[in-house]
Amino acid sequence: MISLTDSQKIGMGLTGFGVFFLFFGMMLFFDKALLAIGNILFVCGLSFVIGLERTFRFFFQRHKVKATSFFLGGVFVVLIGWPIIGVVLEMYGFFLLFRGFFPVAVGFIRRVPVLGSLLSLPGIRTLVDKIGESNAMV
Repeated sequence: MISLTDSQKIGMGLTGFGVFFLFFGMMLFFDKALLAIGNILFVCGLSFVIGLERTFRFFFQRHKVKATSFFLGGVFVVLIGWPIIGVVLEMYGFFLLFRGFFPVAVGFIRRVPVLGSLLSLPGIRTLVDKIGESNAMV
């Protein structure tokens, strides 16, 4: 079992609520308030989980400037009131930021009993193989 500090437990809760509010905001036709709350909770939760210094080091690496600008720009666009454009920018920035983590996640999901068999289906396998073979740096 992984031991978590109290601040990491709080961060996991904040991140979970942030993802919930983002999902719920999209389900309610891109509700501005829910998306804004979700964005703030997600970023704050991430800061609590990995720490402020590591969060800044992750977002502001030289090779991740484009990804960070799209992600944080999307958060800003949602906060000023254009939720659909903001979510599109955020999703693109999120993909660029975490594309180095996708092969690790795909490898883990392939070992999960039910999900691994779903990823082995013919139509899904080619897409998952493409994602899983990414050689991008983290």
